[in-house]
Amino acid sequence: MPRFEPNPQRRPSIVAGASSGIGTATAYALAEAGHPVALGARRVAECEEIAEKIRSNGGEAFAHFLDVTDTASVDEFVTAAENALGPTEIALSGAGDLEFSVAHEMDPDQFLDQVNVHLVGAQRLAHRIVPGMIERRRGDFVLIGSDCADSPRPRMGAYNAAKAGVEMMGRQMRMELEGTGVRASVVRPGPTQTSMGMNTTEEVIGPVLEDWATWGFARHSYFLRASAIADAVVAAVSAPRGAHMVLIEVQPEAPLRKDGE
Repeated sequence: MPRFEPNPQRRPSIVAGASSGIGTATAYALAEAGHPVALGARRVAECEEIAEKIRSNGGEAFAHFLDVTDTASVDEFVTAAENALGPTEIALSGAGDLEFSVAHEMDPDQFLDQVNVHLVGAQRLAHRIVPGMIERRRGDFVLIGSDCADSPRPRMGAYNAAKAGVEMMGRQMRMELEGTGVRASVVRPGPTQTSMGMNTTEEVIGPVLEDWATWGFARHSYFLRASAIADAVVAAVSAPRGAHMVLIEVQPEAPLRKDGE
């Protein structure tokens, strides 16, 4: 006899931060795996466009406005998603943005805004979604962390602190959810090519890259694609029940050396 009933084949999924980057890639990957996907972000038009592509490929998708800094918005989004697709089996907390700054120079309100999006936004999702998973005695709640949580980089504003908090919350949730059938996992990307932080200027990014090189964070120029992180999320939630992928770190492979080097 199996120790756990297997997960259902159809697993309604929620993706927060689905309008671009890792969120978009994960929405496509989950749909490709056969799961209905609810896409949420402030840029709802982009979410609807992605959802339409999923539907045109034969998948199930639903798009709705979501602001993870607003508790009422989180509740409205999850309620609408579950009415459309069914109770949430998989949730990805991937909403976030990035403002480069020296920590002590960053405006405190801007620092707080970043923490609110990355860390408190993730907790809002967990607060709304996880109790239903516990009641059903199964579910996967996945947090997008960062290798900055383990090795902070200079001039990242509030990002290092926020992602360290996200990963610590994930570790805490794992302990608190033990025995409930609900798995809390962290997917930790290394340098990844997304739109996050791309609205910066040359005057800002120049010192960032100089300091990264000084502290050994620029070993090579290759970045991950968002699809590589999406693959890690799908791997975590596709693990058979009884196995828990607690932390998956994904780093870009370095370019091949030239012959003779």
